[in-house]
Amino acid sequence: MKIIIGTRTLSSWSLRGWLAAKQSGLPFATECREMDTPEWQGGEAKKDLPSGKVPLLIDGTTPIWDSMAIILWLSDKGGHDRYWPREWPARALAYAMTAEMHSGFPALRSACPMNLQSAFPDFEASDAVKADVARIDALWTDARERFGSITDLPWLFGPFSAADIMFAPVVYRIHHYHLAVSPTARAYVDAMLGHPWMQEWNHDAHQETLRYDLYPVPGGVPA
Repeated sequence: MKIIIGTRTLSSWSLRGWLAAKQSGLPFATECREMDTPEWQGGEAKKDLPSGKVPLLIDGTTPIWDSMAIILWLSDKGGHDRYWPREWPARALAYAMTAEMHSGFPALRSACPMNLQSAFPDFEASDAVKADVARIDALWTDARERFGSITDLPWLFGPFSAADIMFAPVVYRIHHYHLAVSPTARAYVDAMLGHPWMQEWNHDAHQETLRYDLYPVPGGVPA
């Protein structure tokens, strides 16, 4: 099994796909396509990607693209309990939260693109960004108070799940853009930043050398 990802510093969807592969417990290889290159910008590096985007999971001869599809595929193969809460009320909320994250929060995505090599302490959030963050905060708080807090684990539903995978890039956005959240959400952000897989991804991201002339993203203070 192999997962093709984009530049770790920049690609939020790649992070989700890679975390999903890690959660499977199955052996896999990782291939990184640098997104700040002429080959990527010109399309040459995307020719074998069915959607022209990353991530792409290749399981044998079967390609699975889109991070949500990758989660569903791996949960079918490796067991739903690896990715979803066991109790039905918790699972229902996890399904809804992951779907909302997959399709929603356009203001946050647009104004705060993931950039793990920069920090933005002076970022001023618009009302639309604040509304997105408030909604995410409410979702996290609901999951933690109803389900996560009854365990001794710090993740949204107790055990690490697809919900944590889908919201992982938001954790980095809140951290790097210094976005205000509740104490419950802040504790969750801190826990996620300390997760070994998140630390591995962040470490590898900081080994990358970026060419911002080819992949423009907001600048900032090196982090």
